Amino acid sequence: MPQSLAELQRAFADHLVGVERADLVTLVAGDTIPAASRLDVYRRHVGHSLAAALATTFSTVQTVVGEGFFRGLAQAFVRQSLPTQPVLSEYGAGLPDFIAGYEPARDLPYLADVARLDWALSCAFHAPHVEGLGASQLAAIEADRLPSMTLSLTPGTALITSRFPLGRIWLASQPGADAVPVDLDSGGTRLLVLRRPDDAAFVEMSRAEAAFVGALIEGRPIEAAAGTAFQADTAFDLSTVFARLLGLQVIAAVQ
Repeated sequence: MPQSLAELQRAFADHLVGVERADLVTLVAGDTIPAASRLDVYRRHVGHSLAAALATTFSTVQTVVGEGFFRGLAQAFVRQSLPTQPVLSEYGAGLPDFIAGYEPARDLPYLADVARLDWALSCAFHAPHVEGLGASQLAAIEADRLPSMTLSLTPGTALITSRFPLGRIWLASQPGADAVPVDLDSGGTRLLVLRRPDDAAFVEMSRAEAAFVGALIEGRPIEAAAGTAFQADTAFDLSTVFARLLGLQVIAAVQ
């Protein structure tokens, strides 16, 4: 029998993921409904609630595979990974990697990337909205200092790369989208996910742009990030990419 609050919580957590704890049954009162049945009702309710929360966050994944398949996937994930925080919108970070190893989804190799995009969009949507720097603010910085400085991107900004046409898969899965088949062999994509005033969105990036942004996210100075982009494409133009990032309002600070 659990002897402390921590042990009791551990026993309940075990029960929720399907581990039978006979010692827990003795602590639950039963009347017309046996204690074991009460615990099973609680387990099913929690599992259903967490699966529903995952369906909200990973709505594109659910559209791609269907409600029944997603329910089974979500419940399998819940049994492996219960929330560690009270905010359900923050639950599900591990689902993309879980999908990558989920045997029933083995014939859907793009599904984990769809989940990564859903998660990035959710994180961006729930991130605080911060106004990005304007061109005048950037112009105030001495030109000779700029190459050695780093750029901080606005909260929620993320870079998602995939060997599949992820943007087209996502768009084709949205309510009201035309039923146009997506050619999975049409090439990969690089998507910049960003916070907007009222929602979250993504834009496609070239290979060089993605290399530049990826280096910035890693904390590399502008000059080093530009060098990485030049390696990806010798036609990379730093001023053009700067202008695009300013227009997207994703540069939060120059340090």
